[in-house]
Formats: sequence, C-alpha cells, structure tokens
Amino acid sequence: MKTTQLLFPTLREDPSDTEVISHKLLMRAGMIRKTAGGVYTYLPLGFRVLKKINQIVREEMDRAGGQEVGLPIVQPRELWDQSGRWQLYGDEMFRLKDRHQRDFCLGPTHEEVITALVDGEVHSYRDLPLLLYQIQDKFRDEIRPRFGLMRGREFIMKDLYSFDVDEDGLEISYRKMYFAYSAIFERLGLDFRVVEADSGAIGGSSSHEFMVLAGSGESVVVYCDQCHYAANVEKAETVFNPVEQPPECARAEVVLTPGIKSVKDVVDFLDVAEARIIKTLIYIADEEPFAVLIRGDRELNEVKLKNYLSASELFMAPEDMVKEITGVAIGSVGPVGLNIKVLADLEVQGMTDAVCGANRPESHLIHVLPGRDFTPDACVDLREATAGDPCPHCQGELQATRGIEVGHIFKLGTKYSKAMDAWFLDEDGIKRHYVMGCYGIGISRVMAAAIEQKHDENGIIWPMSIAPFQVIIVPVNRRDEEQMGFAEHLYEELQDAGVEVLLDDREERAGVKFKDADLIGIPLRVTIGPKSLKQGKVEIKKRWEAESEMIDQTSIKELILTLTGKK
Repeated sequence: MKTTQLLFPTLREDPSDTEVISHKLLMRAGMIRKTAGGVYTYLPLGFRVLKKINQIVREEMDRAGGQEVGLPIVQPRELWDQSGRWQLYGDEMFRLKDRHQRDFCLGPTHEEVITALVDGEVHSYRDLPLLLYQIQDKFRDEIRPRFGLMRGREFIMKDLYSFDVDEDGLEISYRKMYFAYSAIFERLGLDFRVVEADSGAIGGSSSHEFMVLAGSGESVVVYCDQCHYAANVEKAETVFNPVEQPPECARAEVVLTPGIKSVKDVVDFLDVAEARIIKTLIYIADEEPFAVLIRGDRELNEVKLKNYLSASELFMAPEDMVKEITGVAIGSVGPVGLNIKVLADLEVQGMTDAVCGANRPESHLIHVLPGRDFTPDACVDLREATAGDPCPHCQGELQATRGIEVGHIFKLGTKYSKAMDAWFLDEDGIKRHYVMGCYGIGISRVMAAAIEQKHDENGIIWPMSIAPFQVIIVPVNRRDEEQMGFAEHLYEELQDAGVEVLLDDREERAGVKFKDADLIGIPLRVTIGPKSLKQGKVEIKKRWEAESEMIDQTSIKELILTLTGKK
C-alpha cells in the first residue's frame, strides 16, 4: 500500500488523557481513537495488527484440535441464574432488558452459553473430548477504565472451552492449551513467563497466567532462580521464613503509646524491629468480622484470605467499624483477649517477644508470645510473597518482576456442568457431568502489551510477526523520478514476493517520513536517496537497531526476503 492511500493520522504530542506508553503510542501512531471511556475504534494500521494476532491464535487453536464457533454477545439471564453468577458477577456486568422486560447481559465471558450449547447437542462419551473456541468482543463495565486497551469496557478476546469425560481427559486438554499458548506467544515475538495463578471469579481447581514481562505491568510475578516455579503474587506460596527472635520472653506488659498507629510509629517509639510487630487487621467476610494477624514487615494477600474463607465479599473494616467491633481505634487493636475469630499467617506462630495492640486506647502490649498469650483459630499462608523469599518447591531464592496478563487457562472441573446439570452418557449408559476447562487470550490486550515491552523514545518496535507492514520504502524526494522509479520497482517486486510493504509516496520532508516510520513501528525501513542511488546502493534500517547500513541495490530484495522470513 502507498501512504497517500492510507488513513494513518499520526500525532506529534501525547494526548492529554493518555497515561501508559501503549496508550500514548497507539493514539499517536493513528492506530486507535477513543469513542467513549474504555471503548475504542481501530484504525487501519491497528486493525492490521489485530488481524495478525488473530491469525496466529487461530492457527495454533486449530493445530491443537480446536473448532471455531460464534457465540452470542447478548445472553439471557436464565443461563446465568443456572450457574449462580447473575448476582455474583457484580456491577462489572452490562445488564439490559428487552421490550418485554426480560433480563439480558452483554457477555463478559461465555461459560454459561457454551455449556448450554454442548448440553443440548452432545450426549455421548463418544463425542468427547471437544474443544470449541471463538474470537469475539467482550464487555465489562469497569469502574474505572484506564490505560487504553489495557483495561477497557469493550475488548477482543479469544476464549476456548474444553469438554472431557474425566479429570485425566481434562489434564490432556489443559496441557494442549498450555503448549499452544506457549507457541502463540513465541510466534508473537514476546518475552513472556507462565505462572501459577488464582482462578478468581471464573472458578475451578487450578490455573496458569501467561504474562508478558514489562516494567509497566500491573502484576508482580515471583519466580525461582533454580527451578521452574513461577507464580502471580496473588497465588504465590510462601514458606515459614524465620528471623532472629529473642530466646526468652517475659510476661506480657501494657505500655502507653500515645498517638501511635502505624508500624513505623511503633518501630520508632518502642525501638523494635518491624519483624517483631504483629499487625492486627480487621476484615469483614460475608458480613462476619475476622482479625487477621501478619508480621509487621509483611503485606497481607487479600486473595489468599478470601479464598481461605471462601468469601463472596471481603473488605477491610473502616475505622468506625473497627471501633464498634473491638472497642478501640485502629492501631491499638491486638489479638490478646479479642472476642472475634483470629486468623494468623504462618510466620506469626514463630514469633517471640512480640509487640501488638493492647485493645486499650493508645496502648500496646510488649513481650507477647503466640500460643501463651493468645491462640489463633487458624494459622495459614496469608502473606504476599516477595523477592528474596525461599522457593516453596526447592531451596532457591525467589526473584520478582512485573508483567501484564495476556492469557489465562483454567481447570474448571464440573463447576459449571453440575450447576447447569449438563451431562452425557458414559460407556455404561450412566449420566455424568462434563469435566471442563476454559482458556482465554486478550487479543486487544496483547497488542498493547507488545508495545509496553517493545518501544523506544521514537515509537513502537513491532515484532515482525505482528507489524502492520513489514517494510516501509522511503524515497527522500518524491519528485525525483530516479528515486521514485527505483522505489516503485522495489515496491512491486516485494509485493509479488509476498512481503507486506508500505511505500511512503507523500510530498513530505525525509525527516517527517522517518519519524512516522519509527512511530508506527515498521520493522524494516529502506531509504532511497540521490547519493546512494549513484553508488548503486540503498540504506536499510532495522527498527530494533540504532545504526543503518548500506546495501547493494541488487542484494536488497534477497536481504528483505530473508529478514521477513519469506525465504
């Protein structure tokens, strides 16, 4: 294509309402435009990238045995009532009524619809296993859509659902998707890591996330430097990691601590280490209060707490509620003598000579010994894993990095088939519920994540496999017949060879053309200028390298075919 025919309205400045680099560059490169909060229009260059991502995903899904279907965006409430998720999904669900006042939603996900479909059409174990997928827009009414395509209200997703006769079959389907996803992200040219993850609202027994590594990522990933263990911090296991404690502990004693509320305040006032402080946090889980204990130098992992309590709703009690429950203000609450259930992180039971709130106004207890002065109702893994922790699977040391979740695979088991009474007949003629899995990739999110990982101060650096065009030809002077003649000849040759090539035939200065080429991220730029033509050469610049090189005109086609994988 020629740039004079292409709609790509580039911008020189970052739009004022953009925050992360992918949002800024997609807007500046003329690839997306905002229609409403969290809703975007894809312009030609952006849509070409999406089509390439879709094609790679389709090829790997088909290779793994997936069959593509088209499921409805508008879904009836009845299906969601069967699964029990109509209320559970919460305010993120776009809900609407038809003219007969019947309830529907815009699909945020499709477990209910696909389960109902298979239940109506598949009745024998002979028809299983089954892998069905679609690529479609999804809708979630985010409370605060932000970061462009990273967290929107409408987004493009590939979701595949597996149906098997038993857990062994599910394991085979799950491994197929695990390796298919790995192949997809390798083909996309992205640096990624597969991590254990929490299953969240989707549910199921286990799951893995595929994280594109990027310093701007919202998620923190911990991984072992000696084995293959890796997990999202929401899921990462921790092991008891003792710190040096005093060998003996005197009787607990109340000390006045006026105005002292935070851990830092206690450290400064009592001259103790953070690791000797017991933080007491008050949470409400499904309307029941709990005290949660964690060491002063640690952070609570709310996902672990919610999962342990099997709570549908969990929040930290505000200050007025804390005072109503305990009788004292935040900062003075402690586990000794507390009359609500107490849950302690595993490390708390190893503490001696600890400090905690005294359940008296502006007072703390010193010389506290868990097991002597108080006994938790349960001791469980509740803290957030951090870099430097021991690996739960070996003796290695955990490292931490940031990433962007772009794919998630789940073992659902019979969670949905039981709730919706979806069944098949086994070889003995007995009714059994399907054993299911679900597997998602955020197509539009991949597009943004690729930019978060691959960019520089000049713009996007697309991997060759998903770049909107692989090559851009830039004649320095549009009016020079010799330059345009060679440019047109090379353009036609590359097109005939199957290369996706863009010819910049605009009457613009060379500097403007170079800036646009870098901004939109075309991997290879061929510059045709008067001096190089006289020498029988052209200049080629790889977007991911700082320097360009001069190549003989007779060799440029073969080099491009090699670099683009066409040869």
